[in-house]
Amino acid sequence: MTKIIIAPDKFKGSLTGIQFCDAIEKGIRKHVPDIEIEKLPLADGGDGTVEVLQYYLDGEMISLNVNDPLGRKVEASYLYSKIKKTAFIEMAEASGIRLLSNEEANPLKTSTYGTGELIKDALDKGVEHIILGIGGSATNDAGMGMARALGCRFFDKDNKELLGIGKDLQKIETIDVSGVHSKIKEVNFEVACDVDNPLYGPNGAAYVYSPQKGASSKIVMELDNGLTNFNEVVKSQFHLDLQNIKGAGAAGGLGAGCILFFGANLNSGIELIKNEADFDNKIKDADWIITGEGKLDSQTFSGKVIRGVLDSLEDQKLALFCGLVDLSETEEEKLKVDYIAETSVYAKDLQDSMQNAGEYLEMAAEAFGEKLKVKG
Repeated sequence: MTKIIIAPDKFKGSLTGIQFCDAIEKGIRKHVPDIEIEKLPLADGGDGTVEVLQYYLDGEMISLNVNDPLGRKVEASYLYSKIKKTAFIEMAEASGIRLLSNEEANPLKTSTYGTGELIKDALDKGVEHIILGIGGSATNDAGMGMARALGCRFFDKDNKELLGIGKDLQKIETIDVSGVHSKIKEVNFEVACDVDNPLYGPNGAAYVYSPQKGASSKIVMELDNGLTNFNEVVKSQFHLDLQNIKGAGAAGGLGAGCILFFGANLNSGIELIKNEADFDNKIKDADWIITGEGKLDSQTFSGKVIRGVLDSLEDQKLALFCGLVDLSETEEEKLKVDYIAETSVYAKDLQDSMQNAGEYLEMAAEAFGEKLKVKG
């Protein structure tokens, strides 16, 4: 019997990955009802990742009041699986740029403290595995705020304790980890990180990302100097050069903080989700892999879901179902794809395509199922 794995990303603004799976299955079964289908929705660590992980972890959403980037109380949630002793935490829930107005955004003043509070709550619940998504940050504090919430302390040259905001990076003289949360060493920390920026310098956290968080050119220089100082203190105290680790500059240096304070591994978001889904093992005996996303373009192949599926392929056939295909002929030819469907061909316009994405995806899957039946 033919076996199909359905493993898509979401159609942003239209369908979740799970809705995609259901529409494809419904369409195919109209022509080949007895076909074997397994649904393995995927995500890349960004929007939609919580829902996909909930599918695999059978978890619940935990909500609590924590500090936002400016120290105000905000309700934030994370996914917790008691059975698997695993938590998925998105730093943007507590420390994201979306929590600030344009006028409030200033990475000299913001902190990841709230993210640390979410991690502390998960540790107190006895988790053994934490996956941390670090996209969409409002911060450039190298994870100092997060670490403070977990018992670390930072001091200046006068032995005065620092708050752990971006402005404090230049002032750090010593880091005290003696009071750090006792459970940290017992937990496997994995960070969903799809950038490889160093901590500081022209390609570092401050120069590349802080302007998007409200930093002027003067603030960028101040933050970069601060990250350089942070690394010097870490080298002196912990004999670790964070600058040489790819991804240390992610999320305003939170990548570096996770490496230093947790011994975390930085991995691409899609690879982390594939691990949770046991993806590579489950596709071994499949005949077809069906994947897709809202728009297929050149960005698709840099750390996104379809790239992740392509990396796992052996001799399975691949079918892509996308809302819109925006590739040159040369780019299409480079793809190892056996079938491509574009659902927008069924729609009157873009709005119609997005509003009725499920219906059109089912129609496209029905056409695919008809071909399978003929080949049967």
